[in-house]
Amino acid sequence: MKILIVAATHFEVLPILEIIGITEPTYALNIGKKPIHQHQVDVLITGVGMVNTAMMLSKHNVAHYDMFINAGVAGAFNKQLQLGDVVQITEDILSEMGAEDGEEFISYDQLGLPGKHCFKNPNLLASTLTLPTAKGITVNTIHGNAVSIQKIEALYQPDVESMEGAAFFATLENTTARYFQIRSISNYVEKRNKANWKMELAITQLNQCLIQIIQNWN
Repeated sequence: MKILIVAATHFEVLPILEIIGITEPTYALNIGKKPIHQHQVDVLITGVGMVNTAMMLSKHNVAHYDMFINAGVAGAFNKQLQLGDVVQITEDILSEMGAEDGEEFISYDQLGLPGKHCFKNPNLLASTLTLPTAKGITVNTIHGNAVSIQKIEALYQPDVESMEGAAFFATLENTTARYFQIRSISNYVEKRNKANWKMELAITQLNQCLIQIIQNWN
């Protein structure tokens, strides 16, 4: 089976890149030189953000893959999630789409315009992985202001946020292949303080989960 891992940056999936024999990852499609559990595993490094993700998935010929996994770190609104926890995103929202009317924010669905801003993924990973499911929002600007955090929590009640997830779902929702989004919690959504982040732990847990998914896939 052919599996494509989609990541914004190479450092988030560096352990996987090393396993498949990629010593100098590029901002593009990296073809694996070594299989994992007899599966061909390639890694698409898209760059950060929803536009880069959609563009890179569209630019490269990815129609021949059997499974897609969008993998990366995320910030958590939900304080019940622990730093380093890995979750599967089953709903992701382009939360910034809408309009301002004075102090009021009008969400995209309230505007009555064509198109979508909310994407749900019907695919679930095998229950043996015991990954909790989570609701995500996808943003251009990571939240770090108490007022904006309170507003977005009231509007969408998200568990996590990323800068790519909804774009990944939107690009692949009509494919016949299975696709998943997994995120490892590197920090809580709060005023930016990198001293509180657990990036190394999150990346380690994320890649261990990726290996388990690939090894258990039939």
